[in-house]
Amino acid sequence: MELLKYLFLGLIQGLTEAIPVSSSGHLMIFKHLIDLDVDFDTLAIVTNFGSLIAIILVFWKDIIELVSNFFKYLFKKDKTCKDDYRYCWLIVLGCIPAGIAGLIVSKLDLLDKIEDNIKIVGISLIVTAILLYLIRNIKGKREDKDITWKNALIIGAFQILGLLPGISRSGSTIIGGMNQDLKRDTAFKYSFMLYIPMSIAAMALEITDILDKDISTTTWIYYLLSAIIAMIFTYIMTKWFRRVVNHGKLIYFSIYCFIVGALVIIFL
Repeated sequence: MELLKYLFLGLIQGLTEAIPVSSSGHLMIFKHLIDLDVDFDTLAIVTNFGSLIAIILVFWKDIIELVSNFFKYLFKKDKTCKDDYRYCWLIVLGCIPAGIAGLIVSKLDLLDKIEDNIKIVGISLIVTAILLYLIRNIKGKREDKDITWKNALIIGAFQILGLLPGISRSGSTIIGGMNQDLKRDTAFKYSFMLYIPMSIAAMALEITDILDKDISTTTWIYYLLSAIIAMIFTYIMTKWFRRVVNHGKLIYFSIYCFIVGALVIIFL
């Protein structure tokens, strides 16, 4: 039964990380619904690592091409690589707003009073539902090469919303991208390109806290298995969500977030 708890929570993480419904919000909901004696903070970090590996695998070819072309332009000034060189810097730029906000929030413990407030999750899900509804029909015209530094900063500012429990990070950045007239797939790709460095940075800040904890070998095995489950299902869901975005079906997530948010506010 103990193992099943971890596998179940890894499954929830995997099913919800890539889609705009907030994985952290769903973990909090299940934490309130079911009496699970689990260190949720550590579990979230470990399963997020599984999700990160999955997303890197999904975008592996893009990542290799971007990194390779970045250094080709940096050292050889290969003009055919200039767009990818510029795109890499736009990823860095897009991470700055949420990076600064995240550090401030962490240092000042600004979310401590609300991070376990389940009503906040419900409200945040409804906010996500409204934002998804507003951009549901936007197709956009701009591609990777058309993203400007201003677009990157605005999308990065949208990513700050993802710091709130119940607001999806992927959802907020895709909303920000589509709001900046990016094509659906362009917004999708840029959203997850931002996710990768932000997720690595967040784990780097939290890894020492995990290592300081007295965790048994058995529990570490449970964490590992939950991370594997999260990785497998995040990979599947990311591939599926890309098709959903490109077909303009975000309205379904809007409806889902509104219903779940309302149920959380009313009943929890």
